[in-house]
Amino acid sequence: APMSKPLISVIVPVYNVEQYLHKCVDSILNQTCRNLEVILVDDGSPDNSGQLCDRWAERDARVRVIHQKNAGGGAARNAGLDVATGEFVSMIDSDDYLEIHMYEHLMGLMTGDVDIAECDICLTELDDLAMDDGTDAKITVCPMEDAMRLHIRDEIFCQTPPNKLYRRETIGDIRFPEGNLIDDEYFTYKVIGNAKKLARSSACMYAYRQQPGSAMHKAFSVRRLQGLEAKLQRLEYLKLRMPALEYEAKFDLFFTAMFMMQACLRSLKDEELEQARRYIRSVLQQITPLHKNPEMQGYYLFITALLRGEISYTNKVIEEITKLYMKH
Repeated sequence: APMSKPLISVIVPVYNVEQYLHKCVDSILNQTCRNLEVILVDDGSPDNSGQLCDRWAERDARVRVIHQKNAGGGAARNAGLDVATGEFVSMIDSDDYLEIHMYEHLMGLMTGDVDIAECDICLTELDDLAMDDGTDAKITVCPMEDAMRLHIRDEIFCQTPPNKLYRRETIGDIRFPEGNLIDDEYFTYKVIGNAKKLARSSACMYAYRQQPGSAMHKAFSVRRLQGLEAKLQRLEYLKLRMPALEYEAKFDLFFTAMFMMQACLRSLKDEELEQARRYIRSVLQQITPLHKNPEMQGYYLFITALLRGEISYTNKVIEEITKLYMKH
């Protein structure tokens, strides 16, 4: 008998998306790669999304539905991961949609030691974006540590799960934090760290719908500082597992802290601003002094030179930088 094709478990957290859900689920069920288990996790939607999910389950045997009390995207993805049976796993956002060859293309990259494959993301406001079918794609295959460096630099293998296909065993028991505003940042680096190799396709096959109401467009809140917490955890992880990347991770954390500081200044005031300031300061103190890295140029070198000084001097610099950024 011919080898049966491996199964892909596609996990879709569903919350309040009835106007987009159709496009999303159709783009999954119509994939040229047919061997799918589609797990729709209705996260207590107040609209008709839950009923729509049940209707798909009646129409297509590949669809199963989980209904749960509203607990957020992290909890919904976890519920899907807990029941997924496929050798491969994909996590799709319910307001986005896929090019029809996406799974076939990514499965083609999952050869040998490749445990995670990703394609490019296109940002769109359209319902019918024309995407790449993968035929002219440029493919890059990286050993895990190189991929991790690119991940830290936010070049490729970035935080977002939806444009990736994972071996289920590579995810293992790694899960998303629940009830967080920010969750990908706590998940992605650990899964990358479990992979032997990663593959990247330049083909744009995932349509990411930009909506004015999405989490990243909402006003900045103190909860966004969870992004720093996640990067601190990532730094600790890398110190143990990949010390060669420690500097790279510290550097990224430093600039993220600076960026957050500016955002806090623009959006917060009084007690909230003070709270943010204290937190950002404590983060900066944990990562300075920064040590010299020959790869860094210009402006970065100047900043790191400042931060390489004596501890007392470094503290003074942090104090000045925080003052500079925290002026009202």
